[in-house]
Order: sequence, then C-alpha cells, then structure tokens
Amino acid sequence: MQDAAENLGMSLAALDGYLSTVLDDFGTLQEVTKFGTGQSNPTYLLTADSGKYVLRSKPPGKLLPSAHAVEREFRVMHALRHSAVPVPDVLHLAEAETSPSKRAFFIMRYLPGRIFWDPALPESNREERTAIYDAMNTTLAALHDVDVVAVGLSDYGKPGNYFARQLERWSSQYRASVTAPSAEMAEIMAWLARHMPADDGQVSLVHGDWRLDNIMIAPNRPAVAGVLDWELSTLGHPMADLAYQCMQWRLPNQGDMRGLAGVDRAALGLPSEADYVRAYAERRGLGAVSDWPFYLVFAFFRLAAILAGVAARAAAGNASNPVMARKYGAAVPVLAAMAVDVIRDGAD
Repeated sequence: MQDAAENLGMSLAALDGYLSTVLDDFGTLQEVTKFGTGQSNPTYLLTADSGKYVLRSKPPGKLLPSAHAVEREFRVMHALRHSAVPVPDVLHLAEAETSPSKRAFFIMRYLPGRIFWDPALPESNREERTAIYDAMNTTLAALHDVDVVAVGLSDYGKPGNYFARQLERWSSQYRASVTAPSAEMAEIMAWLARHMPADDGQVSLVHGDWRLDNIMIAPNRPAVAGVLDWELSTLGHPMADLAYQCMQWRLPNQGDMRGLAGVDRAALGLPSEADYVRAYAERRGLGAVSDWPFYLVFAFFRLAAILAGVAARAAAGNASNPVMARKYGAAVPVLAAMAVDVIRDGAD
C-alpha cells in the first residue's frame, strides 16, 4: 500500500470530521493508506478507534460518461447484503454534492481474506485450487439466480437487448478513448454487429468484471468471502459474466494480465473451460450454451475497450496507478488479436 495523501482529495482532518458525523461510534481516524492495486476507483484502508474500514472513491479529473460509478457499487452491495452472494458490509455513500472531497465515495467495513492475482493459484495445493474454482462457479450461478425484484434492483438496468446496448456503449467509450480505432478493433465491432444473437429473454444481475482477483477468498478455507468491484454491474445477460471469466483460460500465464493458457490445468486441479461452463449450466438448470464464440469475442472486445479508457486516463494524468495503466493500455492490441483469432478460427 502507498501513502494515503495521494489523490485523496481532502485533508485527513476533513475526512475524520465527516466520518465521525455519518458513522455511529466511529471514534478518531488514526491512519489512512492507499491500496496500490486497482485501476478504476482509488481505494483506501482506514484505521479508526472503532476498527478498520475501506473507502472507495471516484478518481479526480474529467471522467467518461457513466464511468467510475461508485454510487452503483454501493447500491448493489447494499441490495445483496442478505442474498446468497457474499459482499462487504457497506455503511455510507457520500454523494459528490456533500462529500468533503467533492467526489463521490463510499465506506464499507474492512473484509479480511485473500486475493489471488495468478489464476493458476501457485500459492495453493491441488485440492484447494479445485475448491476455489468450484466456489467461484457456485457464486456466479447464485448471482445470476438473484431475484432482482426482491432485492430492489428491478430498475438497475434496461431489460432486453443487452449485448446490442453493450456493443453500442463500449464502442462509443472506445472511440472516445483513442484517436482512431485500430484495424482489429474496427473488424471486431463490425463482426459483433453482424453476429448479434437474437434476444433470448435471459435477464439477470451481472457483475461486469467477474474474475479471480475481484473475489475475496476466506482467510482459512476455499470459500468466497466477498465479491468486490461492482462498478460495471447492471441488469444484463448472464453469459457476459461467464465468457468474461473464461477469457482467462485463453490469456497467457505471464505478464500483468495472467491467464491459464499453457498451464497444465488438469495437473493443478483446475477445470477446463468446457468443464467450467458445463458446471455453471448445470447449476442453473440450463442446456448447452449456444453462441459461445460471440460471447467470447464480445468479452475480449469489451475488456479491450475498458483498458483503452484506462490508458487514456493515464495519458491525462488521472489513473489510480499510472504505471499499471500504461501496461494495460499496451494489452489492448493483444486482446483485440485474441478476439480476431476466435473469429477466424470458425466463429462464423
């Protein structure tokens, strides 16, 4: 973690006074440190007389429309607090108009647990790896089975035509982040538009960034303790989350965006992509998954568009972690090439 003053946008005294007002029995703020990981929304560990908390804030500077939606993160985690999907305990949302930093942020209780950055889980043994992936699969199925009406999220997104709307959104965001689209990204956007599946009526709460390092694993057992980073969540098609995670089976197990390509998954106790998809479908009572190449191409494209935005923020001086932001920007053509490979390997 880094020193906290960077990009906090308010004095520690101002934050202390504000939290003492809005949180019961908060006491005195003793220390603030910034988590060094994460690209989108700066996140800080707060230590007070009453315990540990986490503050997650919008970044400074001019932001793309609908980006860095900490307000949505707060709302969805608050809605899921009594569901089968474990989330941190959120306590307070500070709107931009009333926030001492003039940027929206929210406070949640600190959640102990483990974050794994390498999907091959080199820190674990074979049995734990199998159990962790099974727990992720179970939690993803539970997320997509959440009754959005019952938890108060029926208006959390537009129903129907999810992929068409998402293609329009991320194409627009991508074009706003670059001087001109690359040839590969232009090909991908055109292919997705031509191969858009008919709306099959599936609507669920989707996380939008479902991957291992956004999931807190319990400290002493292979169970999901909490799902983090809900900024991109919405009502949408469940296959978007599933395909997004399954990109990791195809990404190389080197560099800053580690995947599982080239890893002996069977020896390590990790499921194959097909087995993971099959287990998810069985848990949700689905048949065979159709249009899988489309979902994969879309997942690669969407992540490439997101990282192009991260790179644009780095160029403008607004990235939470500028060094990593530039590295992720360099990953955009790699992701685009992988999407093109799916297209050319018989996605038609």
